[in-house]
Amino acid sequence: MPHSSSLDKFCGGIIENHPFGELKVGDSASVTRTVTIDDLRLFAAATGDANPTMLDPEFADSSIYREVVAHGMWSGAMLVNLLGSELPGLGTILVDQNLRYLRPITVGDTVTFKITVERKYERTQHVLFDAEVILDSGLRAVTGTLEVLAPSEKITRQQLCVPEATLSTRDERVQRFFALAAGMEPVSTAVVHPCDAESLRGAVLAAERGLIRPILVGPADRIKHLAQSLSLDISPYRLVDTPYSQESARLAVELVRKGDAEALMKGSLHTDEMMSAVVDKATGLRTSRRLSHVFRMDVQTYAKPLLITDAAINIYPDLMAKADIIQNAIDLAHILGLKEPRVAILSAVETINPKIQSTLDAAALCKMADRGQIKGGLLDGPLAFDNAISIEAAQTKGIKSAVAGLADILVVPDLESGNMVAKQLEYLASAVPAGIVLGARVPIILTSRADNAETRMASCVLAVLIADANRKKITPE
Repeated sequence: MPHSSSLDKFCGGIIENHPFGELKVGDSASVTRTVTIDDLRLFAAATGDANPTMLDPEFADSSIYREVVAHGMWSGAMLVNLLGSELPGLGTILVDQNLRYLRPITVGDTVTFKITVERKYERTQHVLFDAEVILDSGLRAVTGTLEVLAPSEKITRQQLCVPEATLSTRDERVQRFFALAAGMEPVSTAVVHPCDAESLRGAVLAAERGLIRPILVGPADRIKHLAQSLSLDISPYRLVDTPYSQESARLAVELVRKGDAEALMKGSLHTDEMMSAVVDKATGLRTSRRLSHVFRMDVQTYAKPLLITDAAINIYPDLMAKADIIQNAIDLAHILGLKEPRVAILSAVETINPKIQSTLDAAALCKMADRGQIKGGLLDGPLAFDNAISIEAAQTKGIKSAVAGLADILVVPDLESGNMVAKQLEYLASAVPAGIVLGARVPIILTSRADNAETRMASCVLAVLIADANRKKITPE
């Protein structure tokens, strides 16, 4: 009585079991499966077994098997799945298992899991199954027995859908991003008014990771007391005492102008307090370029990181401001290794509409790029958000574009829309965010007061990459 696996059945179909009275010695059920790394990651997530031999190819390369192998009980779970879903099926209770592991199962192996009725115990209604896991080569990886209490009655019911599981690679993506700054010189950074837990912790952790050399600018006694309460050692770092937040911003900017700092990092003060000192015509850090903010968002469901601009500085930028915003983002994309980033200029629609200013701006910006007024990127717009990041959506609408569906940079119409897009990606799509202000003499690490230490550290990575690029520009060949 061979049975196909319930894994092959349509979710929601009718299933029935095989009670004790129906079972015969020799009845069997099996399923064949090719092992993937995601199978092992899901098992690790469910059990907490994060043995690197089963998850980390680099570590596994030094193990006895020289490659990632499946958890032993993953095979056991697959065999037990056949008992509960196939034979005997509904109502089965596992009472004993005795498995022997003969050979490793590695990622990429195609294996068959098989159970066969070996013996029936009439008095107890127990059934003993022979169990085996067979490699594609024909060799057995696992052998043993499984004993169950079989159901006594026929059960028929609608099959439940197996819950969908999405593996988060957030931690891996964070570490890959941090690795971009590996080996680079730490950036001397004036940390402006780090008077709450996350801003101070973020600065200290970034320093401990070798990203920045912080200069803590703020009320000294308050910062020391906060560090003590958080068990943070700030003794290695310079501390500049100031009475209040506006003075912290002014002195931090002064440190940059004097050459003591290569970057600014926002602490617990309001953005407008810090930026007022930055844009001061006499004592600030302005250049000929408009200041703008860029979010780097690493989204698991998109094939590559996205740069979103401007979601923090320019509220309702006009055409010329948008040109600078785009150029700043393109320059950052170059630093991040993109030779010709694809720039999608967003609007609510993908056609020119005189009643929607963002569509007119998009058309003008594309022509400016054609004329060399914006350099280094491939621009297209207006594009709706779906057309910018989904090739399928663009094709459905008949959009022919080298940017649509492949965007590296999303240029939003205004601060409100940009902030909403970025925060939705962060909080609903588990994006890894990092934010930086460009267009000043030095990079400005501008984070939200709600951002945690990890986000602040990620933003420091951008500052390190920019500072490294700036040093190379002024260093003689």
